[in-house]
Amino acid sequence: MGRTHALTLALVLAAILVGAGLGVTGDKAPVETAPVTVEIASSSTPVFPVYVSGWVTSPGVVEMTAGAIVADAVAAAGGALEGALLDAINLARPLVEGDHVQIPGPGDSMVASGGGERDDGLISLNQADAPALEELPGVGPVLADRIVAHREANGPFETVEDLLEVPGIGEAKLAAMRDSIAVP
Repeated sequence: MGRTHALTLALVLAAILVGAGLGVTGDKAPVETAPVTVEIASSSTPVFPVYVSGWVTSPGVVEMTAGAIVADAVAAAGGALEGALLDAINLARPLVEGDHVQIPGPGDSMVASGGGERDDGLISLNQADAPALEELPGVGPVLADRIVAHREANGPFETVEDLLEVPGIGEAKLAAMRDSIAVP
């Protein structure tokens, strides 16, 4: 039942109770009644769009629900094709509205190794693990962990400049690593 229908039903029920003398009327003493709880149920769960491309059976926009992860989006796109490099992406990453999930396959220049290094030698901010990020100039274990934690908490980096949101990265540190990193 929709939210509007449930609210209307609750108002009608309240009017009937009052009209039947179960509430306070002009010539009767107040009657104590148990509180009436009306649960407003929604017939549909909110959905949001996610674009899935690459090595999947049916690339395109899929509708996901709250709590969905990358693996759910791959399944909604018909599953991964044989040869898809699923180890190169985080299948457990939570999805947000408007995400682009790209499933790499053999020969894709996006990812060459599970560590996040691309064929062009750049480190992918969205796929590198902490040890791979430590290869960046000025990045040690603590900062690498912060980058990974930020990505897991906020979703993938959309631009290199998004690194400025990570505690410990300022303009100078970003400038030192800019030529070694890429998004995606």
